[in-house]
Amino acid sequence: MSDVPADQTPQAGAAPADAQAVVDGLIRDLLAGLRPDQAAYLASVLTARSAAELHKLARAQATASKGEADWGAWAALQNGARRLVLDAAPAREAAARLAGRPR
Repeated sequence: MSDVPADQTPQAGAAPADAQAVVDGLIRDLLAGLRPDQAAYLASVLTARSAAELHKLARAQATASKGEADWGAWAALQNGARRLVLDAAPAREAAARLAGRPR
């Protein structure tokens, strides 16, 4: 069960008002009870996959908004997310080794 208050759950189409608290609760719930090596592995997979999804979303929106006022923000987000994807890879590989798991 999540520690997220009921009034902080996301509404359809919108992020919750306190997104960080909601996500923090989800991560705590996900990692609860795992050995440190397994928690590190799972957190690193979550990080890598989250970065990849963010990059995919930002790339699609940057392409769709080309020439519009918010294109620059979407393009900057795409570039930042690409860096996250690249930076997450070594952490995921190290965590996989610690956990005795294939990448």
